[in-house]
Amino acid sequence: MSTEDRSDGVRGGRTSAAGSALEKSLRILEAVAAPGGPHRLAEVTAAAAVPKSSTFRILASLVEQGFVRQEGGSRYGVGPRLRGLSALVSGGEPTGIEHVLGELRRATGQTVHLALHSGETITYIRKLESDQPFRTASRVGMVMPLHTTAIGKSILAHLPDEEVRDLIAATGLPARTPRTLTTGRELRAQLTEVRARGFALDDEENEPTIRCVGAAVLGPNGRPVGGVSVTTVTFLVSREEIEAYAPALLAATEALAPLL
Repeated sequence: MSTEDRSDGVRGGRTSAAGSALEKSLRILEAVAAPGGPHRLAEVTAAAAVPKSSTFRILASLVEQGFVRQEGGSRYGVGPRLRGLSALVSGGEPTGIEHVLGELRRATGQTVHLALHSGETITYIRKLESDQPFRTASRVGMVMPLHTTAIGKSILAHLPDEEVRDLIAATGLPARTPRTLTTGRELRAQLTEVRARGFALDDEENEPTIRCVGAAVLGPNGRPVGGVSVTTVTFLVSREEIEAYAPALLAATEALAPLL
């Protein structure tokens, strides 16, 4: 009996059930990404033509993996991992996002990053290199910790205290350089400063000789969806000089808020 004639649901080495589950997941992603989002569960169910119980289960998995973002308990929007894939596929085609980031790069003369938040990490989805004769190791698609980066710390500063405590307990705040903040006391003290001034600094905490200033991009519910940073090297730009980029950085995050 040939593989195609078998009645156990296996075709060409794959189960028809698995294929069906994949098709459902893709239709649900398309429904979530449709204009007018975030969408209610009932809207996603109807648009994807998938039973409500299956839609809810698949959405829960997609939220956990960062492809979908749950907002207000019952609405679903595009998550950071899906946005990151979109950025990789687009190849940096000009958008409103590129315009804002380009203006920030022109204002500072430094490398600019845009990252999206997912759980305990951020993912870089845009990077505009400076004209300086150096390059950082970061790249689009790279996933980084929150506690070692300027963008990450600016995001943490906008999260509830219990979420920060959970992250500290879950990650243990591992060191990436000798300057990384590795205790909850140090991190919380710095987050208090970040809240007061609106931006965060990474002073060789993630990568030796690299200094960054970052600020969060807030969603409509006030939660951070990501952030922007201006990055340079310590032997060219002092801490005081990079802090002077903060007004342009904060203006960029405000302009980006409706675009993310």
